[in-house]
Amino acid sequence: MKALRRLLDNIKPHVQKGGKFEKFHSTFDAFETLLFVPDATNKNGVHVRDSIDMKRTMAVVVMALVPAFLFGIWNTGYFHFQSIGQEVGFWAEFLHGALQVLPIVIVSYVVGLGVEFAFAQMRGHEVNEGFLVSGMLIPLIVPVDTPLWMVAVATIFAVIIGKEVFGGTGMNIWNPALIARAFLFFAYPSKMSGNLVWVSGLSKGEGVVDGFSGATALGDVASTLPITKGIAEAQKIGDVALASDLQGKLDSILGNVPDLWNSFLGFIPGSIGETSTLAILIGAAILIYTGIANWKIMLSVFAGGYVMALGFNAIGANELMNLPALHHLCLGGFAFGAVFMATDPVSASRTERGKLIYGFLIGVFAILIRVFNPAFPEGMMLAILLMNTFAPLIDHFVVQGNINRRLKRAKVNA
Repeated sequence: MKALRRLLDNIKPHVQKGGKFEKFHSTFDAFETLLFVPDATNKNGVHVRDSIDMKRTMAVVVMALVPAFLFGIWNTGYFHFQSIGQEVGFWAEFLHGALQVLPIVIVSYVVGLGVEFAFAQMRGHEVNEGFLVSGMLIPLIVPVDTPLWMVAVATIFAVIIGKEVFGGTGMNIWNPALIARAFLFFAYPSKMSGNLVWVSGLSKGEGVVDGFSGATALGDVASTLPITKGIAEAQKIGDVALASDLQGKLDSILGNVPDLWNSFLGFIPGSIGETSTLAILIGAAILIYTGIANWKIMLSVFAGGYVMALGFNAIGANELMNLPALHHLCLGGFAFGAVFMATDPVSASRTERGKLIYGFLIGVFAILIRVFNPAFPEGMMLAILLMNTFAPLIDHFVVQGNINRRLKRAKVNA
C-alpha cells in the first residue's frame, strides 16, 4: 500500500490546477479516494464528521448485495443444466453462472462509470459515488439472457436521464437502477418477460428437455387467469367436457408453481439477484446492523404487501388472489425491492412517519398491480417508482401535520 501511495503522490501534482493533466483531476480524485480515505480538512469552522464517508457507505451496500449476487450466479447455472437435462456438480453450475452473470456486471460498471466520469470531467466536479451501488443493482434485476448491448443502453439511460439531468447523485427523484429496468421493460418487452428469458440459453431452444418450463411462478399463476374465466363460462353454458379439460390444464400449471419453502430459498427462475429471499434477508441484516438502510421502510413494505395479499385471499376471485400472502412476499422482486430499492435514501421519504407510509404503500401497490394487471405480474418496479414520485409529497404532509399540531398546542397553552 505504501508503494501505491507513493505512486499516487508522484502523479498528483500533474493533475492538480496548473499541472499538465489538470483536466483529469476528477478522474484521479475518484481513484485516489476509492483507494485511500481522503485527507482533506475543513477550513471554515468546526464540523462534526461521521467515521464513514460516501464511498464506504456504498461499499457496505455492495457487500450486502454479495449473498444475493453469489446465489444468483449459482442459480443461473443450476437452472441452465436443469433445462438441458444434465446433472453436474455445484462448481460446474457456479462456473457456468459466473460466465453468464459477470459480463453483465462488467458492462454495467464500465458503461455507467464511463458516463459518470465523462459528466464529471465536463462539469469539473468530483465523480459521484452513487454508481458503485447502481452498477451492481442493475445486473441483479435483469434476466440473465438480457443482451449485453441492451444492458449498456439501459445503463446509459439510467445515468443520464435518471440521475445526471437532475444534478447527479443526491438530486435524482427516482431510483436509477429501476429506471434502467423500466427502460428495458417498455423498450424491449420480449427480452424482459415471457417464459424464455429467465434461464440461461433457454431462448435459443437447443437441447431443452421436454416438459421444462422457464416461466416464473408469478408468470405461471398470471397465465391461469383466462383459464379460470374459461372454466366459469363453460360451467355457465353447461359444457362439462370443456370445463373438465380446462380444469386439468389449470391444475397442471398450478402444479408447476414452486412451494413456499423453495420460493424462500430461491430455487426458482427469475432475475439474477431476486430469487432467494433468504440471501436478500442476509443483506438486509447487514444494512440494518451497520445503520446504512432504514428498517422502518423494509418492515412497512413487507407489512403493506402482506395486508394487501390477505385482503385478496379473503376475496379469492382468481388464482393470483388465492396465492398465500407469505408466498407473495417471496416471489418476484418483492423482497429485493423492499430491501435494496425502496430504502434508497435519495428517492425515499425522509421523515420517520413518512417512511412508514411510503413503505406501506409500496407493498400495497405492488400486490395490487400483480393481481389486477396480468401484463405486469411483477408489480414491485412500478410500485417503487410510483412512490418515489410521491415521496416528497408524503414528507410535505407529514411535516405540515407536525407544524399544525404544534401550533394547536401553542394556542391551547396560550
